[in-house]
Amino acid sequence: MAQRIDDVIRLCCKIAEGSGFKNTWEKAIEGMWTAGLGALAGGLLFGPPGVFFGASVGGLLSWWQTSGQFKSVPQILMELPDAEKQELYDAVVAVLDNLTWTDARQLIAIVMDDAALQQKVTAVLIDYIKKNV
Repeated sequence: MAQRIDDVIRLCCKIAEGSGFKNTWEKAIEGMWTAGLGALAGGLLFGPPGVFFGASVGGLLSWWQTSGQFKSVPQILMELPDAEKQELYDAVVAVLDNLTWTDARQLIAIVMDDAALQQKVTAVLIDYIKKNV
């Protein structure tokens, strides 16, 4: 059973790679606020030139705060605890319509060759990410 879960997780990683998923919203918004507050403070203190310098300093500060904190969705999926992998596995298998496969490579090939099936798995993955990541 563990092998089948790993196969489905690898499938989800492949789909996430191909779809360009990124888990960056939280950190991007945090960086935006830091840069925006820097621009506001600079503008209030030094007028129009202060906006430029405040935004620059805020941008550098936000870069420093968030550097190294972004993870790709495939990396996040591979690091999931076993219970969450099982939850994702159950959700994906529900849309695979009793599909049988021997290994991850075969499962990926089957799903990637069937646009409708790929779309169903992608929808499950997006839903899972929105709820859990």
